[in-house]
Amino acid sequence: MRGHSGVHDAPLDGGVNWRIIRSLLPYLAEFRGRLFMALGLMALAKLATVAVPLVLKYIVDHFEGAGADAMITVPLALLLGYGLLRFGGTFFGELRDAVFVRVAERAMRRAALRVFEHLHRLELGFHLSRQTGALARDIERGTAGMSFLLRFMVFNILPTILEIGLVAVILLVAVGPLFMFTVFVAVAIYIAFSVWVTEWRTRFVREANLRDNESNTHAIDSLLNYETVKYFGNERFESDRYDRHLAAWEKARTKNVLSLVLLNSGQALIVAGSITVMMLLAARQVADGAMTVGDLVMVNAYMIQLFMPLNFLGFVYREIRQSLANIERLFGLLETPARVQDHPGAPDLVVREGTVRFEGVEFRYQDNRSILEDVSLEIPAGHKVAVVGPSGAGKSTLARLLFRFYDVNAGRITIDGQDIREVTQDSLRRAIGVVPQDTVLFNDTIRYNVAYGQPDASPEAVERAVHLAHLDDFIARLPDGLDTVVGERGLKVSGGEKQRIAIARVLLKNPPILIFDEATSSLDSGSEKAILEALNEIATRRTTLVIAHRLSTVMDADQIVVLEHGRVVERGTHRELLAHGGAYARLWQHQQEHEPAASGD
Repeated sequence: MRGHSGVHDAPLDGGVNWRIIRSLLPYLAEFRGRLFMALGLMALAKLATVAVPLVLKYIVDHFEGAGADAMITVPLALLLGYGLLRFGGTFFGELRDAVFVRVAERAMRRAALRVFEHLHRLELGFHLSRQTGALARDIERGTAGMSFLLRFMVFNILPTILEIGLVAVILLVAVGPLFMFTVFVAVAIYIAFSVWVTEWRTRFVREANLRDNESNTHAIDSLLNYETVKYFGNERFESDRYDRHLAAWEKARTKNVLSLVLLNSGQALIVAGSITVMMLLAARQVADGAMTVGDLVMVNAYMIQLFMPLNFLGFVYREIRQSLANIERLFGLLETPARVQDHPGAPDLVVREGTVRFEGVEFRYQDNRSILEDVSLEIPAGHKVAVVGPSGAGKSTLARLLFRFYDVNAGRITIDGQDIREVTQDSLRRAIGVVPQDTVLFNDTIRYNVAYGQPDASPEAVERAVHLAHLDDFIARLPDGLDTVVGERGLKVSGGEKQRIAIARVLLKNPPILIFDEATSSLDSGSEKAILEALNEIATRRTTLVIAHRLSTVMDADQIVVLEHGRVVERGTHRELLAHGGAYARLWQHQQEHEPAASGD
């Protein structure tokens, strides 16, 4: 097998990145014993392989000019040895793979887990700006690249170098320096050609990979927006757009394959030419009586045997370059700094009462776009404070800052006097339960999605949370009950049902601080009333921040804060704000005159 195109081609950049190769050493060190055992078996396999032509030479020399009793007089040990060496070359190689497989697979597992955990540590802004399809491909290719690099560096590059050295020494001793020199020249020409053509092919491999990423990303994005495609009848539009991506990918892949033909043909020409030159030299030596027929057979066998691993060179070299690029992207994800980090030695948050304070908070997503300016408010322990205002006022941003998806640019947020930047994120988030405006569910059962709030909760606790969230009637109508699968992103259930599942999940978590970000926005009036009663029941014992657009849902709040353009413009109770006749009163009047509509920031 010669150069190979491979399905998962990746961009090739620059030269060999030794930093990436060094970064793989810790993965090898975890199974140091297995590594050395695998290297030992590799050496045995290569020694057995290299010894085969030498034994073949002695067998041929024995038969040359032998009589009818040659089979009787030929040493049986030599024939048995030939068979055992043939078997040993393969057997030790297979044994080597069996020993090493744990190392390669564990490296993939460790790397994938590290990236997965790191991605969950990165701030929300990173995930909002990334394309999921391309990110998944980077992880897939990076881990596969690690496995490939570990396997082929250890079991292709090193053995080939060892074999070339052994063959050169044997030829030097057995038939003279001219043959050894010819081998080195042939190998050098073969390697130089393979590397040169592979470098030239890089542009086609890179383009094919880019087009593959584009088509894959579009396909995932289109399928995730299945309903939107249907709403506008744009199936043909999506198909045509996807086909344009596929056509570009097809064109790039065609160039890639055609350039592969050149690589394979050139390699075959060099191999055939090298073997022909060696055979001409050997035939001349045999004719002059300086070599035996066995020597000629040995030279031919060594040349064929030597070029068998070299035939992989174009494939291996390109794949190693691709693997290095893929691993670099994978490690690039690991090296992406998390903007929200715990301070070294940060203590856990201790919630004694649950008082939350925003003190002079300022925040901007971008330097030139201010979201919150000098926002100060307090949510006393056990109280409910609602934040209202027009869309884009910064209401949901307050919830994201409290949950520490982002850190404030100025001011601070405290819980019982503890700056949330000074405590661990894990302890902070354990203390806060969030019901978001847009609930996304896992593609699993209702039971799983509710139990996600507390994975080790008892079935009775899950059922109680379901009851409190008024999901009983809905679940009773389902043939599979709590074991009903909700589908990708919860598409098999309605918006109101998803919201109730999210509320049940938070109820099961049972945190001391609650955030309701438009928690009833997807519910009809009847369901909303029932849910509000349940929320009010649990909120009486918890500190609650309610982000609301529909003012009728927060009339009973202990305090209502009105935000406009990122600033607090009013605060007070429902009655006080109506009496004041300001921004809140205008919002109330507007909503009384028009049908309420859920909205968010």
